[in-house]
Amino acid sequence: MIDRTTIDRLMTTADIVEVVGEFVNLRRSGANFKGLCPFHDEKTPSFMVSPARQICKCFSCGKGGNVVHFLMEHEQMTYPEALRWLGRKYGIEVRDKEQTDEERREQNERESMYALNAWAAEYFQRLLHETTDGVAIGKAYFRQRGFRDDIIRKFALGYALPAFDALSREALAAGYDEAYLVRTGLCYKTERGTLGDRFHGRVIFPVHTVSGRVVAFGGRILTADKTKAKYVNSPESDIYSKSRELYGLYQAKQAIIKADRCYLVEGYTDVISMHQSGIENVVASSGTSLTEGQIRLVHRFTNHITVLYDGDAAGIRASLRGIDMLLAEGLDVKVLLLPDGDDPDSFARKHTAAEYRAYMDRHQTDFITFKTELLMQEASGDPVRRAELIQSIIRSVSVVPDRVVRQMYIAQCARMMNVSEQLVESEIAKARRGAKSAPAPDAGNHTGAGTEAAAGKAEEKPAGAAEIAGRRPHAEEEELVRLVVRYGQQPLLTDEESGHTFSVAEYIAGDLRADEIEMSLPLHRRILEECLAHTAETGWEAATYFTLHPDPEISALAVRLSASPHVLSRHHEEQYVPEEQRLGDVVDHLLLDYKYAILRHRKRELLDALRDPATAADKERAADVMRRFARLTEIEKKLAGLLGERVLSV
Repeated sequence: MIDRTTIDRLMTTADIVEVVGEFVNLRRSGANFKGLCPFHDEKTPSFMVSPARQICKCFSCGKGGNVVHFLMEHEQMTYPEALRWLGRKYGIEVRDKEQTDEERREQNERESMYALNAWAAEYFQRLLHETTDGVAIGKAYFRQRGFRDDIIRKFALGYALPAFDALSREALAAGYDEAYLVRTGLCYKTERGTLGDRFHGRVIFPVHTVSGRVVAFGGRILTADKTKAKYVNSPESDIYSKSRELYGLYQAKQAIIKADRCYLVEGYTDVISMHQSGIENVVASSGTSLTEGQIRLVHRFTNHITVLYDGDAAGIRASLRGIDMLLAEGLDVKVLLLPDGDDPDSFARKHTAAEYRAYMDRHQTDFITFKTELLMQEASGDPVRRAELIQSIIRSVSVVPDRVVRQMYIAQCARMMNVSEQLVESEIAKARRGAKSAPAPDAGNHTGAGTEAAAGKAEEKPAGAAEIAGRRPHAEEEELVRLVVRYGQQPLLTDEESGHTFSVAEYIAGDLRADEIEMSLPLHRRILEECLAHTAETGWEAATYFTLHPDPEISALAVRLSASPHVLSRHHEEQYVPEEQRLGDVVDHLLLDYKYAILRHRKRELLDALRDPATAADKERAADVMRRFARLTEIEKKLAGLLGERVLSV
């Protein structure tokens, strides 16, 4: 058995477009990619790959799934073999073993930390929006920065009370463990052994994973106290590694795919201000140097990245190594230098989105041109310095993996540096040979390649697979599960008395429970139960969670239920109201459909009982069956009335 942590890491790191692209010639089609289906012969492409949802689907033969399902089907691999294949590709060590009690304990502890962070994010938001200090101090600061309320809520911004232990007291009262308060970094132990809140008296910026789980926080001070740090950030923990997260990616991923470009900035407010100005395809490295993990996250959604600078020459030079890493990943890198005195935040507040985009279109330049011009200006008149800088530029060009692009840069650099093209090409060839002969990264490094033996004995199919294969579930039940998978976390109805807002999953579960109905298939019940367990988490998305689920049965079903082969004509598209905008009606109607199907099934069972000679011979039993049949018929008429005119027959 491969442990859950490794599976999660593989699923987060793997890019389905990159993996499928090794076997299928893909071309961009809007926000997705399209190609000829590898599972059946066809002349018109019907195989779609979605980088946003990390799934693929053939709308002709129906085959598809997440990246693991694709490998299993295309390469005839078992589930663990597919995971090992991904491990080898992305340099992640995959060990096949049974979880020990210690490993199970660690997994449970990680989930506890996620739950605590989700609670804390909601706590900070509640303080910002519903307390006097939160509105007067925290929200006033955000409004002073020009942030609208919808943007404040979009990024789940919050406020922490000035009291030194306000959060810790509230968390302990809510039943959260002191140890997890320290391990998540929300609190720390003082010299006296008491708990102190790390973020007290600050406005809060939650950090989300690409799937929307809160893993860390940033807090900005609101006073002019020079003895305190302007920003305080969560320390690294079992669930948070700053080298593997990009601030704003969760909110930006759809816009990145749509624009086919990502803007890279430095800080929280840079991202938020650009979102508010209408430029949503932007993420931040949060003041840290770029890492391979962060670059691969961006590459999952686009091949094009623009790095924004505020004109600070020292800062630009310090980040050049990170841009070399972007080039090495095969990204098309451009640079945008903002006017003196402006950063992405201030520039966004001064200009409309149209003005911002126009400025970017006019002023962004490819990185090699930018670096060459920057460094050659610094080396003017100094032959030794000029030679050193030429070598620096050559190193940047040498890491570009695409031979055609590299050749174009060689010609461009030779012209700009006034040296022969043959010299540049020779030096680049030397640099590439040196890189190939360098020792491989240490296996313990998170970027190092894992070395696993060939796949061994196949795992047995998960429990329940035979049952599902043996009989199809009610179509109506599957439709309810589809709603849970696609919209399970979305709010549906607020109870006026209690003030509680029920999510789609809670509403469906409560309605079925009221009629003492349980879903017929264990897999369906498990999906509903898992959704109920996570809906309270801030930023959690059912669709992402289930399509990337480590259980192949759940993820395969989720992919099938999430995909839609229908494309509306322009006429129908203008009149069509999206399902998510009429969820209340859809949920109620499908619940009635499901109950109607169950009732009809029970009526058929009663008719079969009446035809049984043993029942006919027992007059008392036959009469009881008839009474139950009549009662169900009455209920059926009422349900049919609610659902609309239907022919009543058995």
